Amino acid sequence: MSGTLQVGSYTFHSRLIVGTGKYETNEMMRDAISESGTELVTVALRRVNLDNPGERSLLDFIPANVRILPNTAGCYTTQEALNVARLAKAAGIGTLVKLEIIGDRDLLWPDPLATLEATKILVQEGFTVMVYTTGDPVLAKYLDEAGAHAIMPLGSPIGSGQGVLDVEAIARFKRRVSVPVIVDAGIGSPEDACLAMESGADGVLINTAIAQAKNPGLMARAMKLAVESGRLGFEAGRMPKRGQAVPSSPSSGMMATGR
Repeated sequence: MSGTLQVGSYTFHSRLIVGTGKYETNEMMRDAISESGTELVTVALRRVNLDNPGERSLLDFIPANVRILPNTAGCYTTQEALNVARLAKAAGIGTLVKLEIIGDRDLLWPDPLATLEATKILVQEGFTVMVYTTGDPVLAKYLDEAGAHAIMPLGSPIGSGQGVLDVEAIARFKRRVSVPVIVDAGIGSPEDACLAMESGADGVLINTAIAQAKNPGLMARAMKLAVESGRLGFEAGRMPKRGQAVPSSPSSGMMATGR
């Protein structure tokens, strides 16, 4: 794929990030990760028993060449999120973290105030912070100024598969922040992933659409190709949309064949 995704000091050749939840088995998750070509997978630390390192967990099924991105999924306060991020660091997983603080339990909508507060603290503590947020471009600007290393607006509600409901939001973000914009949540099909990338997103994070597909491995490969195609389309620059038909071949200089 053309170019790389730079998040802080981390460089990734794949622009597809994959989640590890909702798979029927850990083996299916492992195979889907391999098919996706991803170099970064999210793991909700609340699902991993770090107190018992001898107990086999989903971490044992993640390919060795893939970096783990611990996330604070399931946190509803700033302090909860800080505790989870610090736990990941203490456990040796690292300081690259996906910050996610929910403000509405039904919508699973991000809490903007808690998210901004936690971002400032984690950045000060030396974390590389990828922030899950709403489609608000003003909030995105504040998060950028707070030192966030990637802004991750939701495409639509988590796990909904509705796709990117506001495609123009990607361009609004790109004009206002200096860090990568990665579409997170709501992507349901390869078409959605391609559209997000073609619209200028630097990457996408996909979990449910792969994990709950009839064939997760095949869907993971489809998402990989969709992300690559969308990125190439964005870099190539699409033709302008026009209000009327325009002939593919010029008519001037052609020999008349009719009367």
